Amino acid sequence: MSLAMKPIHIIGGGLAGSEAAWQAAEAGVPVVLHEMRPVRGTDAHKTDGLAELVCSNSFRSDDAETNAVGVLHAEMRLAASLIMRAGDANQVPAGGALAVDREGFSQAVTEALEAHPLIAIERGEITGLPPEDWDQTIIATGPLTAPSLAEAISAATGSQSLAFFDAIAPIVHFDTINLDVAWFQSRYDKVGPGGTGKDYINCPMNKPEYEAFIQALLDGDKTEFKEWEGTPYFDGCLPIEVMAERGPETLRHGPMKPMGLTNAHKPDEKPYAVVQLRQDNALGTLYNMVGFQTKLKYGAQTAIFRMIPGLENAEFARLGGLHRNTYLNSPALLDGTLQLKARPGLRFAGQITGCEGYVESAAMGLVAGRFAAAARLGHPLAPPPATTAFGALLNHITGGHLLSDDEPGKRSFQPMNVNFGLFPPIEAPKQEGKRLRGKEKTLAKKRAMSARALADCKRWLAGEAVGIAAE
Repeated sequence: MSLAMKPIHIIGGGLAGSEAAWQAAEAGVPVVLHEMRPVRGTDAHKTDGLAELVCSNSFRSDDAETNAVGVLHAEMRLAASLIMRAGDANQVPAGGALAVDREGFSQAVTEALEAHPLIAIERGEITGLPPEDWDQTIIATGPLTAPSLAEAISAATGSQSLAFFDAIAPIVHFDTINLDVAWFQSRYDKVGPGGTGKDYINCPMNKPEYEAFIQALLDGDKTEFKEWEGTPYFDGCLPIEVMAERGPETLRHGPMKPMGLTNAHKPDEKPYAVVQLRQDNALGTLYNMVGFQTKLKYGAQTAIFRMIPGLENAEFARLGGLHRNTYLNSPALLDGTLQLKARPGLRFAGQITGCEGYVESAAMGLVAGRFAAAARLGHPLAPPPATTAFGALLNHITGGHLLSDDEPGKRSFQPMNVNFGLFPPIEAPKQEGKRLRGKEKTLAKKRAMSARALADCKRWLAGEAVGIAAE
């Protein structure tokens, strides 16, 4: 394909933008990838690397048989995803999850994009909507979209972007964790990619310790953001103190649940609650506190988290924090190819569309990149089937949500991770002489959905490969 072909412009070098750029360039279409860092920073990013992970280092479950995000992983691998390639090459042990060394991952993505002959990376802020002569553009600025661009989007769409808080979990230096109290074990001893079944550090609490910890969370000094009052949290990333406010047992049935864990030091004593830490870098020198997003002030964090048995002398490489996220009312604004209804050729991808999670964001970048490449090549591309993880997530973003009970005629739209509830239903396969019930039936349905999704994704990709091949 000639370099004289008009490029696709992609604004934002996060996971979605990076994946979109890769997919379009691999289809033979030139790409200009615009990233404002380091010219302008954000409240959460620390480097100028592309695809920097600012929250967890986990891509969550890699189980492609019974977990929807694992199916999404598998579909992205089928589509030659750069994000999954870099994730697989930089994985660290995490039980049944795919977790990555965040620095190695970002470096791998950055180097691949910089080396691609059809990709030009331009550093600098895009302060308004792209000019009309950028007729194929993808905005993938994520939840940290610069205010000037967010205001331009709102002005163009006639709709206010929604917003929610997103919180960051602390990271602890491994050598300051007391392993005479804590122990290594994955929940239910599950072995995942690159793991051994002992991939988490577990810190146990008895009932009095747990109750004192909950009270400290409730009493601790917290960061306040007056100008953001009334902004809803996304339930998948609630600060721990907000969960504690919902009831004293909430955390014990959430990120601090003790199920599937046996204290290696005291096997006869069942923990009342457990704090888990997951490896955060390839060297194994850093561990992040799983599910411990927080808006506690730094001084309060240090004091309260050292109440956790095993972390009494913990030193923190990074304390938790809070930043503001924005996303579009996508069902009202975008069509089935992530294109702005009011302006054909202008697409959105990633968390700004209202999907949640690293993998989901990258997946929507993947399909947006393919949609834009197909449009540039003059071969319109059908959306992925609703039976695939790609299609299920795309349908949620562009219209698969419920009507609002509070506002007749309007639809309720909230960010969501991929899950089997977004897939079309399927009957559990019948087994001769055996009637499936309960958990066994649920697992059979999930396996059937997964098999159907991967088969349909392969067919979609095979048909698409013909549609966007360079001539």
